[in-house]
Amino acid sequence: MLKRQGLRHVVLNAKYHEREAEIVAQAGRQGRVTIATNMAGRGTDILLGGNPEYMARQQGLKEEVAVEVPKAEFRYIDDESSVYFSHEDRYYRIPRAAWERIFGHFQSQTNAEHTEVVASGGLHIIGTERHEARRIDNQLRGRAGRQGDPGSSRFYLSLEDDLMRIFGSDRISGLMDRLGMEEGVPIEHKMVTRAIERAQTQVEAQNFSVRKHLLEYDDVMNKQRENVYALRRELLEGTIRLDEDDEEESREVDTRAYLMTLAEGLVFEQVEAICGPDVDPEEWDLDALRQYVGSVFGLDGEQLAAVELADLGSDEIGQLLWDAAVAKYEAKEQDVDAAMLRRVERDIMLQVVDVQWKDHLYSLDHLKEGISLRGYGQRNPLVEYKRESFAMFQGMKDRIDEETVKYLWRLRPVAQGEDAAVRQPALRRATPLSYSAPRAAAPALVGAAAAAGGGPRPARTGGDDAAVQTVRRQAPKVGRNDPCPCGSGRKYKKCHGA
Repeated sequence: MLKRQGLRHVVLNAKYHEREAEIVAQAGRQGRVTIATNMAGRGTDILLGGNPEYMARQQGLKEEVAVEVPKAEFRYIDDESSVYFSHEDRYYRIPRAAWERIFGHFQSQTNAEHTEVVASGGLHIIGTERHEARRIDNQLRGRAGRQGDPGSSRFYLSLEDDLMRIFGSDRISGLMDRLGMEEGVPIEHKMVTRAIERAQTQVEAQNFSVRKHLLEYDDVMNKQRENVYALRRELLEGTIRLDEDDEEESREVDTRAYLMTLAEGLVFEQVEAICGPDVDPEEWDLDALRQYVGSVFGLDGEQLAAVELADLGSDEIGQLLWDAAVAKYEAKEQDVDAAMLRRVERDIMLQVVDVQWKDHLYSLDHLKEGISLRGYGQRNPLVEYKRESFAMFQGMKDRIDEETVKYLWRLRPVAQGEDAAVRQPALRRATPLSYSAPRAAAPALVGAAAAAGGGPRPARTGGDDAAVQTVRRQAPKVGRNDPCPCGSGRKYKKCHGA
């Protein structure tokens, strides 16, 4: 439409994304029409008559007096000899004399246009719809009155716009039908303005409620995040704070003492569950207890068989199993340097915490997606989310403790030189070369090479000085759509070239 009227205009779309600020900055020139979204170029200073600085930059690039410089040499403060500016993610430097000459020329031009634009009424804003938030509309209006400059704004709406369709469109359209107004007739009435403002207020209240609700969900995750990050920080520092159940104050321990505390807790918790005072002695499953201790602490059948658990109480059973686990770890400490073992303990603990925390975050995301359905059962989704996320967090902490103990107790130190044959990478087996030829011809080629004395050679490894032999095709290349040379009648890509 603007082209048919012969009006020069600029459409700010994704094509000119890098030049967004420059296009919006020149929207205040005489006779300039700029089509953009209501949020394009926010923060750009629109000067009536044009922005001489942007015009000087473009002219400097056109005259090739501006020299591109690396980002490391770019300065955000001009010096006495040069002026620096950026354009389309590139950095330039221009001599100050050339800059003052170009800038002075465009400043005089924009000052003259400024007087004409002010006399014409300033910048006029035309909006094709109203935003859900009044703040965005006010920002768009505010561009027309920059620092006391004259300007005006006008919005054109339709009863089919989303804002009017959701809030109050039926009531207003019914009123227009009763008044006998035809389609396409402009409606200018305070009732429409009040209806729009009322709809915007409802949308803003709804969006605020959504953000507030989302923040309450994020607070649950944030508290768990603080707990996990505090544990990671203590592991990195090598001093972990333990909270005792029967003591008000906590005590600080190193990684080994922390590991021993976790392992002892796992043993006695399992003993309490299987052989506790609340369990009938006839229902004690000592085999299951041995199996659990063996799987977690890596104790084999002989070590478990040496621990006699019959005719003992739950406390004696727990102490015997714990002594066997401690003996295995102390034997490992005799073979490994203490400083190295402490570092390995820290690294494994951090790795287990990171893996379990990432899995826990995924689980929380899945829980949050469907927790809103609890509202149909007359339950508060937020309360249900807090309850279940806490249970999941406790389960994650239990998995961290068990995985940490399992990894470190099953860790087997290997002395230097031991199992060298196992740890040494094996040489790759020599494989015959494959050619783009019929499969029937491949054995003949391999056999010819062997008869010539070449034989199958192992793959070259870095460091040898053997000359590289270029493989050349003996037969002409078979195209993918050519008939297969095997005589099947099918295309090569469907036969031997598949």
